[in-house]
Amino acid sequence: MTRKPIAQLARKYTEYDMITRHTDLPEFPEGRVRLLQAVLADLQDLGGQAELYPLATSLVQMGLDTHDLVENEESGAKTQTKQMRARQMKVLAGDYFSGRFYHLLSQAGQIETVKRLSEAVCEVNRIKMSLYGKMKQMRMNAEEYVSYGSAIRGGLFMSFGHLMSGIYAKLWPELVERFSRCELLLQELVRLQRPDELSGSWGVWHVMGEGSVEDRRALEERADDHGLLRQLMDKYGVADKLVALLGQSAGQLQAMLPKIPSDKLATELASLIEPFLHGPTWVPAAAIKELG
Repeated sequence: MTRKPIAQLARKYTEYDMITRHTDLPEFPEGRVRLLQAVLADLQDLGGQAELYPLATSLVQMGLDTHDLVENEESGAKTQTKQMRARQMKVLAGDYFSGRFYHLLSQAGQIETVKRLSEAVCEVNRIKMSLYGKMKQMRMNAEEYVSYGSAIRGGLFMSFGHLMSGIYAKLWPELVERFSRCELLLQELVRLQRPDELSGSWGVWHVMGEGSVEDRRALEERADDHGLLRQLMDKYGVADKLVALLGQSAGQLQAMLPKIPSDKLATELASLIEPFLHGPTWVPAAAIKELG
């Protein structure tokens, strides 16, 4: 039976007119959702739940990610009303997505799944608070940043480990962690082309760990200086280092594929890994060759 893309099913909720008209939404977590759907679909005894679980999880993730977009900064007098309305809509949209997840699962009698996802949400929020605390105190290092970020991305999806059996039970936690890590590293590469998004990025924590005393001090004092951030990203070869880390993690994902007992599933997972092997379009050809 042909599976419907979860992103298509989720549009009924994510493209709600009132939301899309007044605010921007985060990117749909398609990679992780497709990963979950593919593995669950290979489990013979799940039936329609192989679509229900990824759909509900995607809505929870959208709720969390939408709340993360809420801006806390004070806005100027001319745009204050508009920005406040957008912030309020993000809060309401996040709540709406979370409510839809609960409604879908409870209607299907999946109370245990509601409980597990709710517990996962609490754990993800706990990790976020720890991450934000370390970042605020400038006590973060680059590897910690990746570990925290991949745990936040994969937290909801890890909660389905209890459905796995045999080799899948052993592979699922590593699959989720490695996949989430690759997504994060790819996103960090994309951020390098957006100077206004460099503050708090992987490159900042790399420089804070490996940079000179002068550069570290400059970062602490001018953390929002886009020109300085761009200069330091280039000086410390952040793009090359991220490409190397992405290649390493993507290679570890690829190495797991021969352990998958289903050839069909292994092929599907290989297609999900493919974007990590090429990187953003701006990455130099030589660096991409190293990825492969």
